[in-house]
Amino acid sequence: MKKTLLTFLATAAMSATALAADIKPAIIYDLGGKFDKSFNEAAYNGAEKFKAETGIGYRDFEIANDAQREQALRRFAGDGNNPIVMAGFSWAATLEKIATEYPDTKFAIIDMVVDKPNVRSVVFKEEEGGWLAGILAGMASKTKTVSFVGGMDIPLIHKFACGYIGGAKSTGPEVKVLEAYTGTTPDAWNDPVKGAEIAKSQFDQGSDVVYHAAGGTGVGVLQAAADAGKLGIGVDSNQNGLHPGKVLTSMLKRVDVAVYDAFKTANDGTFEPGINVLGLKEDGVGVAIDENNASLITDEMKAAIEKAKADIIAGTVTVHDYMSDENCPY
Repeated sequence: MKKTLLTFLATAAMSATALAADIKPAIIYDLGGKFDKSFNEAAYNGAEKFKAETGIGYRDFEIANDAQREQALRRFAGDGNNPIVMAGFSWAATLEKIATEYPDTKFAIIDMVVDKPNVRSVVFKEEEGGWLAGILAGMASKTKTVSFVGGMDIPLIHKFACGYIGGAKSTGPEVKVLEAYTGTTPDAWNDPVKGAEIAKSQFDQGSDVVYHAAGGTGVGVLQAAADAGKLGIGVDSNQNGLHPGKVLTSMLKRVDVAVYDAFKTANDGTFEPGINVLGLKEDGVGVAIDENNASLITDEMKAAIEKAKADIIAGTVTVHDYMSDENCPY
């Protein structure tokens, strides 16, 4: 009996070790690079958190152009990496193909839905986070003109803009919101010079608070705001520390949580495919308040965003989703 029990325990320990050994997580970033201070870097931070907690390393890759997508994903899957996370909607077409070819590999894609039995699709209610950022912008603005700089001109980025516009205008009918985008190709994510130029033109039109949803391009937007004595609003990652006292807040999009959860659930055997929608209720979006912007956020502003958050979660305030209806009503 004792020998049988010891054999059982040894087998169980070996199985647990084998399970851990089977986990070969990987992440492939979108254009702009993993240290873009924004979307990709948030994904990287989630992978790093998993590594720090479990001691399990991961493989990652930064593509230089769209032509590398299929080659990179196929190589990772062929090498036995599992799970594989792709940061960004632009991976969808490639994943549709590769997920079918590797049915035993678990995939996760952020910002797009791919309907495959081995794919987890993580999407966010960016409009809800944008609404809170808009409230802070409208309340902080002295000119009552605020602005938005988007990266690639696509419906996903209009989600950020529409929520922001609604939130800003909810603070008063006199608030005006300027809106511009840096381009229609993937290069729009990595052009800080152009981002700065657009921000400056908005300042010339009276804007004194600018919110960006532009990846690496947004670094230029925030720099321009700091140089001009205006306020910037960051996105995805907490960018308050890039220019302390000059960044009003950052609209957090918890891409790090999406990556961490994909790795963790694959590791503990609870990974589930399907669609995950993360909004204010799920703590998937929000605004950052820390030591870098504490002096800019008044008690009245804190109360306003807490009320808005509660109202949105309760359903008494509904924020328009641009992806479901490409007509921003604000």
